[in-house]
Amino acid sequence: MASDATWDELKTRVQHASGDALGARERLMPRDDEGRAARPLDAPPGAAPRLGAVLLLVYPYRDEPHLPLTVRTASLRNHSGEVSLPGGGFDPADGVLEQTALREAWEELGVPPRHVDIVATLSPVWIPVSNFRITPFVGFIPERPPFSLAAGEVAELLETPLSAFRQPDVLQNELREVRGRHVHVPYFAIDGHKVWGATALVLAEFVARAYGHDRKP
Repeated sequence: MASDATWDELKTRVQHASGDALGARERLMPRDDEGRAARPLDAPPGAAPRLGAVLLLVYPYRDEPHLPLTVRTASLRNHSGEVSLPGGGFDPADGVLEQTALREAWEELGVPPRHVDIVATLSPVWIPVSNFRITPFVGFIPERPPFSLAAGEVAELLETPLSAFRQPDVLQNELREVRGRHVHVPYFAIDGHKVWGATALVLAEFVARAYGHDRKP
């Protein structure tokens, strides 16, 4: 990071929600040929989704803020091979969803929970294919952690600078078959990977909070 002031300013921006941040999330929704959202953001009545949480972990690396994304192993039952944020299902032993996010970051990436300062909670997102309703938490850590990857869950770690989300060509769109329907799916092109779905929705809100009008996904 350029200075402590820059680091603190980023924290402050992330802590404050805005209508633009929620609008950014809407723009990352898959849509049909008529421009209608192909799925709801929240679970419909009667869905009874399971609860989960993910962690957006911001840390300084090579003089700028980064966050870790993970490529899930091919052996996982849900979302195998996809790019995701560290996270998973709520365990009653966690007590609260914030602890779920911290526990999963510890299990997947080896990040000690006591070192993470949770500064914001983003809007929950429903994942239709697995019927999870995930709550994203934003945590800051003062230095790059010594990552230790869970071999059974994480195939690859993508240490992603936040500046990557401000590049003019980072946001792409493709026609994809989703649950038997052809829909237009926006995605972030990151390090040779396509970041789409719930992860893209979470990142869109985060980037809009962090940079506002400087970068609208």
